Amino acid sequence: MSITLDLPQELESELATEAAQLGLPLSEYVLRLLSTRSLVGQVPTTGAELVAYWQREGVIGMRSDIVDSQAHARQIRHKAERRVRE
Repeated sequence: MSITLDLPQELESELATEAAQLGLPLSEYVLRLLSTRSLVGQVPTTGAELVAYWQREGVIGMRSDIVDSQAHARQIRHKAERRVRE
């Protein structure tokens, strides 16, 4: 099914910026937004629900460049512990 929308320029620009930040085409980003509309107001109440939500949304596994997540977390922690605060 195809739908054509006339969006206000400001809204289109905002959506395009958000899509670019995620590395997605605008049409795919808008489709993702529309497909998650039923989740608005439904907050995961357990850790299992949160993980299931992240898996559905593609958050888990989206960083394919990170081979060893624990080593990556240690590296981030190491950098944070040694940063200089001004």
